[in-house]
Amino acid sequence: MPEGDSVYLVARTLDARLAGTTVQRSDLRVPRHATADLSGRAVLGTASRGKHLLTRFSGGLTLHTHLRMDGSWTVLGPGKVLPRRVQPDVRVLLATTGGPGVAEGAPGPTAVALSMPVVELVETAAEGDVVGHLGPDLLGGDWADGGAEEALRRLSARPERAVKVALLDQRNLAGVGNMWADETCFLRGLDPWTPVGEVDLPPLVALVARMLRHSVEVPGAYQVTTGDTRRGRSHWVVGRAGKPCLRCGTTVRVRAEVAGDPEQRRTWWCPRCQPEPAVRAVPGRGARG
Repeated sequence: MPEGDSVYLVARTLDARLAGTTVQRSDLRVPRHATADLSGRAVLGTASRGKHLLTRFSGGLTLHTHLRMDGSWTVLGPGKVLPRRVQPDVRVLLATTGGPGVAEGAPGPTAVALSMPVVELVETAAEGDVVGHLGPDLLGGDWADGGAEEALRRLSARPERAVKVALLDQRNLAGVGNMWADETCFLRGLDPWTPVGEVDLPPLVALVARMLRHSVEVPGAYQVTTGDTRRGRSHWVVGRAGKPCLRCGTTVRVRAEVAGDPEQRRTWWCPRCQPEPAVRAVPGRGARG
């Protein structure tokens, strides 16, 4: 599943290409909205909220999409068409006119959502119905305005919960995916199954917020946690099972995802750099192979 920084960058691209255009033709290929017509509406912009995308139109409508594992957005220039092989995967098509650098009424870009698992139209005033459950957005404008403090409050509410699980819970803070959770735990020297109550949370939250911001703002730094962009060396532990830890040389381990258990995602860690707590406060963690 895409991480919050990935979705943020998608939103930034959609916003740059579509904001200020007018929908000339729309096609929402999902049963619930198959007859919806957005033609004539101005595209006001696109924003991300955690891993959710909100594309807003004049007249008070918002298109809510979520990429999950397979969804993607692409923006085609005027006159460009999708390859025939991906046509069956189209879930949303927004053909526009006008926009930045385009004469009014002239063909503009066409945005296409492929294999998008979540597509729904909502009233803009009711966006809270689809994203209101989320915690503070690490890349949102409100993060510095009390967002970090609220995230700490939410994380602390369940001190018995494993720290990685708590980081992945979008109700605590929005935008952390599996990769960022594992890399953050490594950099803080935390066994991923350490109970939240045993973790110094402020530096943990500050670190993950700083890394996501760095990922989207610094050229060449996208999802690089080690500072080394060479193949196989951009992450400390993620994707490195069976290889030596880049810091201490110990073999990095991975625990497979547990089917049917949303709190047991695939986890990478270094058993030396991230030692287990002296007392296991979370029962049933079992062997980590």
